[in-house]
Amino acid sequence: MTFNQAVKTCFSKFLTFSGRASRPEYWFFFLFIVIWNVIAGVIDWQMFTQVIETEVDGVKTITATSSQPVQSLVGLIVFLPHLAVAWRRMHDTGRSGIYALLPILLMVGAFAVLFFGIGIASSFASGGSLDILFTRATLLVLVPTMLVLIVSPLLVLWWLTRPSQPGTNQYGPNPTEVQS
Repeated sequence: MTFNQAVKTCFSKFLTFSGRASRPEYWFFFLFIVIWNVIAGVIDWQMFTQVIETEVDGVKTITATSSQPVQSLVGLIVFLPHLAVAWRRMHDTGRSGIYALLPILLMVGAFAVLFFGIGIASSFASGGSLDILFTRATLLVLVPTMLVLIVSPLLVLWWLTRPSQPGTNQYGPNPTEVQS
């Protein structure tokens, strides 16, 4: 599969979460996303950056800010196609597509543990034994969760680089073996 074919396939199958996607299909589309994000960043930098100069006590400070509207638009355009091709790529390696969302799901879980753990702890009298107990329990759960959060994107990246399962698997025929 060529670069152009991969981009066309990913945009035409932007809502297709069934089937399989070959490594070139996924990685060429990923390269397309990187290229367009760089281009969008340059456009944002050139057209939407505000430079603010301030001077306090003889010290001049220059601050550049941008709301990055073009990069945001590119991100919205490629979000569903990228999610769909990552989902199909996981299928190609013999895994459920939900594994493509693993880092995001773990982040939501970590924030839930933190939010509810601290929320429960703050409902007790400040400095009380239950307050300290729930705070320590939250930290005890949160520390391993943070370690998993660091490892999970690397694991998903490794899965995305794995070769296709030969032959037909539960998600369909191997896309590199199918004759079109």
